[in-house]
Amino acid sequence: MKEYKVETLIYYSKVTLDSKHITKSSKKDIQAKLDEYAKKGYRLASTDASNFGLAMYIYLYFEKDL
Repeated sequence: MKEYKVETLIYYSKVTLDSKHITKSSKKDIQAKLDEYAKKGYRLASTDASNFGLAMYIYLYFEKDL
């Protein structure tokens, strides 16, 4: 049997010449979540992303065996 967790990270677009500003700013947060869940015995099972207006939603799906 497995246990699942979903973590959502939200980033907002801003006016800048750097077209990769969301990618750059999200790396540290995503790595922190990966480390946090790995310490609890979870592994990253899947990811997804969507956008709405100026926001980008990143979904991290974790699982672990019970």
